[in-house]
Amino acid sequence: MSAARHVLTEVDQGIGLITLNRPERGNALDGALITELGAAITTMANSSEVRVVILSGLGPAFCSGADPAWLLSLALKGEAESLADARAMMQTLRALADCPKPTVARIQGQVLGTGVGLVAACDIAIATFDTEFAMTETRYGQIPGAIAPFICNAIGARHARRYMLTAERFSASEAYRLGLVHEIVADSTALDNALSDLIDALLGNGPNALAECKSSLALIQNRPASSELLDHMAQRSARVRSGAEGREGLAAVLARRQPDWARK
Repeated sequence: MSAARHVLTEVDQGIGLITLNRPERGNALDGALITELGAAITTMANSSEVRVVILSGLGPAFCSGADPAWLLSLALKGEAESLADARAMMQTLRALADCPKPTVARIQGQVLGTGVGLVAACDIAIATFDTEFAMTETRYGQIPGAIAPFICNAIGARHARRYMLTAERFSASEAYRLGLVHEIVADSTALDNALSDLIDALLGNGPNALAECKSSLALIQNRPASSELLDHMAQRSARVRSGAEGREGLAAVLARRQPDWARK
């Protein structure tokens, strides 16, 4: 395991683990953590050893949002400092959302503000029943600018309006209803068991197919099924099918064996 000041990373049997490591502050985000997190995501995205990325938080909270003391220090320095931070956070969220590997959020405890954005930027999210969420920015005279596009993509603008405007807390059950999380489990043991099953499922799939699937979904999201888009997707499907991984997958089905990537 390698450790930066605020982020821990580890690669084990195709699993890239990224752990927020500021438990004494509820894994609150500051400039150093945002920089280290962005670098960790980029490293995992570019590593041939990594096939699935897991994002978690050390301690009782997944992420309590941005550190208010740090935000105030930026505000006192002026708008330019705050702009640089907002852009850095947006770039980190974008790197997480655009990661070609499947990304999974392992969630427990408090998930506030920007922490909700991290969850929304992941492909899959699993939380314990006692997890609490809130987008608290407006309560402190702020707006959830950096996270808003990712939140709206995850739960829709209508639901985002309520919880961004009220800043009220909502339960894991409500997060599940909204589509922010895909599964809720009893406790940390059940969380790890659910993650294990999910990882097994992801590792059984073609790495290139997963990356192509993610980029395809990003391309078609919120776009009408025009003739141009449909033709593009047909061309993409044909390209993937005729590639080495696509041919291996079909050959494995016919031979009733595991494909090469599942046997590594």
